[in-house]
Parts: sequence; C-alpha cells; structure tokens
Amino acid sequence: MKNKSNMQNGLIERLFKLRERNTDFKTEVLAGATTFITLAYIIFVNPQILSEAGIPKEAAIAATIWSSAIATTLMALLANYPIAVAPGMGLNAFFTYTVVKQFGLHWTVALGAVFFSGVVFLVLTVTKIRSWIIEAVPPSLRSAIPVGIGLFIAFIGLINAGIVVKSDATLVAFGHILKPETLLSIFGLILAAVLISRGVRGALIISILTTTVVAMIFGVSPLPKGIGDVISLHIPSLAPTFGKLDIAGAFHYGLLNIIFTFTIVELFDNMGTLMGLLKKAGLLGERGEPPALGRAFISDSVGTMISPVLGTCTVTSYIESAAGIAEGGKTGLTGITVAVFFLLALFIAPLVGLVPAFATAPALIIVGALMMTEIVHINFEDFTEAFPAFITVIGMPLTYSIATGLGLGFISYTLVKLLSGRAKEIHWMMYVIAAAFTINFVLR
Repeated sequence: MKNKSNMQNGLIERLFKLRERNTDFKTEVLAGATTFITLAYIIFVNPQILSEAGIPKEAAIAATIWSSAIATTLMALLANYPIAVAPGMGLNAFFTYTVVKQFGLHWTVALGAVFFSGVVFLVLTVTKIRSWIIEAVPPSLRSAIPVGIGLFIAFIGLINAGIVVKSDATLVAFGHILKPETLLSIFGLILAAVLISRGVRGALIISILTTTVVAMIFGVSPLPKGIGDVISLHIPSLAPTFGKLDIAGAFHYGLLNIIFTFTIVELFDNMGTLMGLLKKAGLLGERGEPPALGRAFISDSVGTMISPVLGTCTVTSYIESAAGIAEGGKTGLTGITVAVFFLLALFIAPLVGLVPAFATAPALIIVGALMMTEIVHINFEDFTEAFPAFITVIGMPLTYSIATGLGLGFISYTLVKLLSGRAKEIHWMMYVIAAAFTINFVLR
C-alpha cells in the first residue's frame, strides 16, 4: 500500500511539479474547490441562455458540465495552469441572441461556426498570425471589447429580470417592478451585490439558489415533488446535441464575421484573463513572459472544437479562477479538482432544471458590472483612441450584437486615425480586419 501511495505521489509530482511551485496536494485541492464554488453559477446560467436558442435544456446542462470538465482538464494537463475553463459569458449571449435569434440561423449551424472558430484559433496559435493580431489591436480597443460585452450581458439580464421592457415609443422602458418575477430578480440582484461586497465566496450561486427557493416558497416557481427533482443518479443525456453541429451549413452560409467574432473575442478575452491570473499566481517569468502560453491556447482551441460537438458554445478561461489562486492554487492539480467537481455536478442536473430565468438574471447583471473594470485602461485623453473605444462599447448593447459593435470599433479606429493624419499608428493588420468587417456590413 505504501509503495502504491508513493507511486501516486510521484505521478502527481511529475505531472504538476508541486514542490517546484512551492505548493502541496491539500492546498491545490482546496484551491480547486474554492474556484468551483465561485464558478458554479455557469451550470445554471449557460443552459438557460442556450435553451433560448432552441437547444434542449437537459442536453445544454450536460454539454455545459462535460465541456467545462474536459476543457479544464486539458488546461491542467497541457499547460499546468490553476485555471478553470468553461463556456464563455458573452460568447453564449452572442451565440443565442445574435447568431441564432438575430441572424435566424439554426442552433446546429451556430455550433458549426463555433467549431470553425476553434479550428481558426488553433491555426492562429501555431502560426505567427496570433501575435500579429495581438500586436495590431490597440490597447484601447482591447479594453473596450470586454466592457462592451459586459454592457450587452447586463442588458440581457435586465430584460430577463423584467427591469427593462420593450416600448413602442422609446424602444426600451422601465418595467413593472411589482411583478413577482421582477421583484424576485431585484431581491437576487441586491443579495448578490451585498455578498460580493462582503467578499463571500460563491455569491452568485448563493443568489441563484436563494432566489429560486424564495420563488418556490411564494408559489412563483413550482416546488420539487421529491428528492429526484433535486438530485438524481440519472445523468442528463447529451444525445439531443452530441454531434449535431452542422459544419456544412456553417460553411454554406459563409459565416465569416461570426467565426471571426468568436475567434477575436476568444483571443483577447483569453489573453487578458490568462495574463492577469498568472500574474496573481506568481507564475510569470522575470520579463513578464508566461510559461507554456502556447499550450494554454492550444488547450483552449481544442476545447472550443470539442464544445460544439457536445452541444455548447465557445469555452474560455475564467477570471473566477482568481479565487482559487488566492487560496494558494498554483498548478494544474487545482484545475483537475475543478473538473472533478463539475462531473459531480451531473447528479444535480434536476435542480438546474428547476431554476427559472429570473433567478439567473441577476448573475448576468453582476457579471456585466464586473466586466466594466477594463474601462479604466481606455485612454480618454486621446480622442482618436477614446472615440473608437466608445463606439465599440455602445455598439454592442444598442445593436444587440457583439459582432456589430466589434466591427464598428475596428472600422472607426482605422478611419479616425487615418483621416487625422496618424496613419503610422495603424498596424497593417488593422486595415485587413477593418476591410473585412466593412465588406461584411455592405453585403449583409
């Protein structure tokens, strides 16, 4: 038994280099549990958003959990990072509300576009094109992208909560806050905001579950009829979505801007998140270079190709991993722990199905608020930087499309710099990107 234990310890050490990174098994497992608690809300929110695209909710739950577990495991084993990977907030909104609802494509075709974006991301990773794009996009636009996505997500959350409603006179208006569902959403929003302000781990998941329970108590949502409606040994089936992606359909429609948007958002969201988390974990080199960044991008791109096969949108690294890193997580063993917890969550799939949309709406609003922090990095002193960033930010929620906001930002940046006599500040790749978006807008 002792020899077997030593062999297991030796394997863990070889895989994750615990001693080299000055950590131990217990610390890594506790860090993984902490990350999962802060991230668990995605199990409730992502299926809710995907179900609005027509994906069967049970399959969406299964796809969310399996893709998160697989992608996080890839990140842990290939890059040895203490970082969780799951379907991206913002990317799921783009998938449902822009690609499916606005463009009118079937969810199977949208999954085909996600697969293509994973292939493109992989090609960008193994070539110099990735570095060209990163160098080409100015810091102001890099910061504007998550801010715009945050506003877009928050806007969707406000609509789902009933706080913002349609209006023939003014397009949008203040909702009827005395409706039970809206009151409960406001309750969940305040609860989440207070918990986060107090530094409580898992604030969003606590808010979602508490709002759901209160809704059940007051008869706004149905009560579970038995323990089987909360926990079940029956694992949700992937059959309705597994392998249903329509790659030929995505190719036939020529979804260049959709694939490009998925790829660009994934690239910069991942880059910013990874650099921030690795800095927090103390894993950057002396010159600020991250170890195994290429392998991290490869794991993300492979995860993005796997996720649509399972039935969900693009996966990305999650900033919530900072919670586990703060607890001492420094290796991929933290990620493996997160992946195990995701798989255990398969047994609470019935509970996920009981959570109503108005209970997850506060999480969308809060995530949107958290994504606003990047706005401080936009240079508002230089109007040639500030104006394109503003157009990017405001364009996403007001056109109800991340792709449109992204395109408007790239085009306006190139034009304003060029016509202001500052063409030398424009990277040649920006001309290519702006031209591609312009052609797409004209031919749409």
